[in-house]
Amino acid sequence: MLAAHRLAYNTFILYIKMGITVFISLYTTRLLLNSLGTSDFGIYIIVSGAIGMLGFLNASMAGATQRFMSFAKGEGNIEKQKRIFNVTVILHFFISIIMGIFLLISGYFIFNGILTFPEDRIFAARIVYYCMIVNTMFTIMAVPYDAILNAHENMFYYAIVGIIESILKLFVALIVINTVSDKLIVYGVFMAGISFIIMIIMRIYCHLYYEECKFSFKEHYDKVLMKEITSFAGWNFFGSFVIVISSNGQGLILNHFFGTLLNASQGIASQINGQIQTLSTNLLKALNPILDKSAGANDNELLLNSTMFGAKYSTALFLLVAIPVFIEVPYILKLWLNKIPEWAIVFVRFQLLKSFIEFQFTTLPGAIVAVGKIKRYTFWSVMSNMLQLPVMYLFFKYNFPPYYMYISTIIFGNLIVYMFALNFVKEYCGLSIKSYFKNVLYPLYLVLILITTALFLVTNIVSINSLTSLIFFLIISFSFSGVCSFFIGCAKEERYLIVTTIKIILNKVFFRFN
Repeated sequence: MLAAHRLAYNTFILYIKMGITVFISLYTTRLLLNSLGTSDFGIYIIVSGAIGMLGFLNASMAGATQRFMSFAKGEGNIEKQKRIFNVTVILHFFISIIMGIFLLISGYFIFNGILTFPEDRIFAARIVYYCMIVNTMFTIMAVPYDAILNAHENMFYYAIVGIIESILKLFVALIVINTVSDKLIVYGVFMAGISFIIMIIMRIYCHLYYEECKFSFKEHYDKVLMKEITSFAGWNFFGSFVIVISSNGQGLILNHFFGTLLNASQGIASQINGQIQTLSTNLLKALNPILDKSAGANDNELLLNSTMFGAKYSTALFLLVAIPVFIEVPYILKLWLNKIPEWAIVFVRFQLLKSFIEFQFTTLPGAIVAVGKIKRYTFWSVMSNMLQLPVMYLFFKYNFPPYYMYISTIIFGNLIVYMFALNFVKEYCGLSIKSYFKNVLYPLYLVLILITTALFLVTNIVSINSLTSLIFFLIISFSFSGVCSFFIGCAKEERYLIVTTIKIILNKVFFRFN
């Protein structure tokens, strides 16, 4: 199967998963918010955010593992894949132990000055924190298996695992509703259990079906490869450290100035944005192995084409849902949550704007990682990201409203960083910036203007005050967006590719299920 067709098929499989998990996830959040209450839900968001901030090493190592696995597969070197697997399993096991100890020690400082909690909920918050440590350790140990599935582009099984995880989380939410014990503690304990179950499921499958998943420390351990992966991951670590500190540090600063109630609003905004992003992240997840394999096979043309394709269509897919949600977020939140937390509407809109900017350039760092030249980009990215939190703190210190958190992030975490990325992809991969603006950004903004104008006209004619009117509005939005994107946003050869790929997908899906 051609790379574009394989990409489309894998993306389609992930969309099926998304269609199931989005509904389950949104319903689960509604149940949890109503059951835990705004304050306890905010506590869970801020505690899990603190763990995410301190567990930044996991993201770094995951990116390095993914890159090395896919690169070796692009080279067609099975023995190297076995060595990479053994090295990364050992590496992630020890990282999980070190991180567990580090997080336990960090807990003292987190609960003695960094975070602010209601006095009567400190004990529950501590238990949730310890549960999140366990969750993080299991997640770290599962990274090599996640990388194996991605390197093989096995999105079918990956989707099944995601659906199982969502169903388990729904069961946990139902248990929380009916428990007579402390609901927040029960939720934290069961969430840690889910991460263990998911790790075991992925591990069993990979060992059964993939030749390189044969653990033999004595036979396949490679000291040179360990050093190479650790060095590469070190630069990822450097970048991820600042990015994750900046991202999750927003919640800490917001908590310091405004308390846990606004953390709940931030969590809701992130939840909605995350579900909308799934349309695009599914495409990118299917695309990343192609970027790494093309670099491993020295296919620079495929690397550049995939980079521009991913940026353009991930943004288009995001806009498909983001635009109508942006316009009708007040009614959507009212319908979903009944009681809308303070600042939630504004936070959702700023979060969507931030993601829109990110997706326009989101594949550029992936291209830099694929060719392995990450030092200079990481350095300048870190320099820009380091400014987010100090600027945000000054905004709040001088009584600027909470949404200035997003303004700081958009400027220093998005716009400046991606300008650096654009320049380095030009230098390392031969990307034409003029071509990028012409083939990626220009059609996206043209489609954005047309869709936004049309939908605002619709809202002036049709009042969105019921579920029926909202569904009618969404149908109009999706239909018009699809037509505009296909006939205006796509070039002629892209329209042909889309049509032929859809036919191949339908034939393949029909063959698989019959």
